[in-house]
Amino acid sequence: MKKIKLLVLVMSVILFTSGAIMAETKASSLSLKQQAIAQAASYSARGDMEGLKQALISGLDAGVSINEFKEILVQVYAYCGFPRSLNALSILMQVTEERGNKDDQGKLPSKVKGNSLKFGTKNQTELCGGPVKGKLFDFAPAIEEYLKAHLFGDIFSRDNIDWQTRELATIAMLASRKGVEGQLNSHINVGKHNGLTDEQIDEILCIASKTGAENVLFGFGKENTAYAKYFIGKSYLQPLNAEQVQIANVTFEPRCRNNWHIHHKSGQILMCVQGRGWYQEWGKPAQELHPGDVVNIPPEVKHWHGAAKNSWFTHIAMSVPVKNSSTEWLEQVSDEEYNKLQ
Repeated sequence: MKKIKLLVLVMSVILFTSGAIMAETKASSLSLKQQAIAQAASYSARGDMEGLKQALISGLDAGVSINEFKEILVQVYAYCGFPRSLNALSILMQVTEERGNKDDQGKLPSKVKGNSLKFGTKNQTELCGGPVKGKLFDFAPAIEEYLKAHLFGDIFSRDNIDWQTRELATIAMLASRKGVEGQLNSHINVGKHNGLTDEQIDEILCIASKTGAENVLFGFGKENTAYAKYFIGKSYLQPLNAEQVQIANVTFEPRCRNNWHIHHKSGQILMCVQGRGWYQEWGKPAQELHPGDVVNIPPEVKHWHGAAKNSWFTHIAMSVPVKNSSTEWLEQVSDEEYNKLQ
């Protein structure tokens, strides 16, 4: 009997430990190196040099080599222009000097011989899983030649980082820019073709979204611990005004949403400023929210709002104080309800 009890105890410990490891793995589908590369690519695309510096330091500490970071930051110019790339490389040079040039230099790329256009056409076909064609290339053949010869022939042929890492960085760059949704979706598909999972892509998009949320006009604020029991996930609050009109900047981490609730006697206005989110009134379909959207919430309407699955989200909440007004907090928005939203 004692042996059986001991065996049960040992198995329980093993199962508990395995569960903890699985939970830890699930918490982040990207390695620390991959996270740092995504952060560096995103901060570079946004021109946020302070954020970039911290991402570079974290990446070097996690084992990203100097030459790997050089490759990523040079590639920035292909998607964000020379100024962003040159500024980012300047910060990397500064960081390496401040750290005493003691970090791993890493491998240099092999020398490529042959015709860049021919080599790039082959690379592009392999990257995308087939030949890339379109009316745009027929309309402007020069851009097709530049893409194949220079981007895929000169840049993507540099083999000291693999294509999956280049796509990870590219997705982070494009997710940090406006007006490039078509290119972002194309590179998400290319990333999947080169081994990135849906979970990893969601995390890259979350990282890129957060680098923007950190720089919202009124600041990130502090963790909203006072109302944490009414939220699923973490939110951050930056009070802006308490006189005449109550105004606060509220930021939600991905998947964070507040409970169903009702504002009694006084309504609320939400002005969306960053990321992607959701608003829903009881009995109505959820409404997707983007920067520039304004939501007018009348008094006595049951509703909830929060972030999308793969995006940080920030809105300005405004309300006029009314005598005896209050907020009635109700049930949570269940995972089953929330997961129906894309």
